[in-house]
Amino acid sequence: MRGWGLAKIDRVASLESSSNPPPSLFASGIPAQAPGAILVVDDHDLLRLGVRALIQAQTASSGASIEVFEAASAAEALALYEKHRESIRLVLLDLALPDTHGLSGLAEFRLRHPSARIVVLSGTGNTSLAQGAVALGASAFLPKSADLKEVVGFIRACGLLEPDASEVPPPATMPKVLGGYAESAQASAWQELTPRQMQVLQWVLEGKANKEIAQLANLSEGTVKNHVSTILLLFGVRSRAQLISSLR
Repeated sequence: MRGWGLAKIDRVASLESSSNPPPSLFASGIPAQAPGAILVVDDHDLLRLGVRALIQAQTASSGASIEVFEAASAAEALALYEKHRESIRLVLLDLALPDTHGLSGLAEFRLRHPSARIVVLSGTGNTSLAQGAVALGASAFLPKSADLKEVVGFIRACGLLEPDASEVPPPATMPKVLGGYAESAQASAWQELTPRQMQVLQWVLEGKANKEIAQLANLSEGTVKNHVSTILLLFGVRSRAQLISSLR
C-alpha cells in the first residue's frame, strides 16, 4: 500500500462517527449549487473505499447528496468520465496507476477532457511532479502523505460537500520549496509538449520502440524519431532510459 497506510484507512470508521464536521469555508448569501459526483482513481481498493466512506460521512450530516465513482486505472477512469462527465465535478487522480507513467495519465486526461477539474494524488512530494501537474492543468497536487481527512477537507473547500455552498476554484496545493533549475525545467517541458508529443511520450514510457509507435500513430519512423529527440531535449536527458527514470 503506497502513501496512506492501513492505519489511516482503518480510522475511517471513527471519523464517520464524528458529529462535528469542519465548518464551511464560504460565507452565506452565495447562490447554492447542488453537489454532483466525484471520480476517485486509484488502483488500491482500500484507499478508494476510505475516500468514499469519508465523503459519505461528511455529506450525511449536511443532507447533501453526492455520488462517488471509482476507477482502478486510467483507461477505466477515462471511460467513466466520458459516460458521466455532465455530473462529475472533480477527479481525484493517482499518478501511479498500472497503465500510466509519471504524468502521462494526467496528460491523457487533459488531452481528451480539457475542461475536467483534476486533483492529482501522489505517493511522493516530488516538487517537479507537482510543478509538472499544475503546468498540465491540474487544479491541485496532494501528496499521499496527507491524512485522508485533509483530502476530504480539500474537497469541501471546493464547495462540493455542502448543499448550501457554491463551487469555487480550489487553490493549487504544491510543495512550498522548489527544487531548483532541473525541476523547473521539467515542469516547463510538460507544458511545452504538443498533443502529439504527449502521445508519443506515453508510448515511450510504455517501452514501445519507434517502429511500434510509428505504426500506432500512422507516422513514419523518421517523424517518430524527431518527436522522441525533441522530447529528450525538452526534458534535458540523453536517452530513453534516462527519460523513463526521471519521470517515474
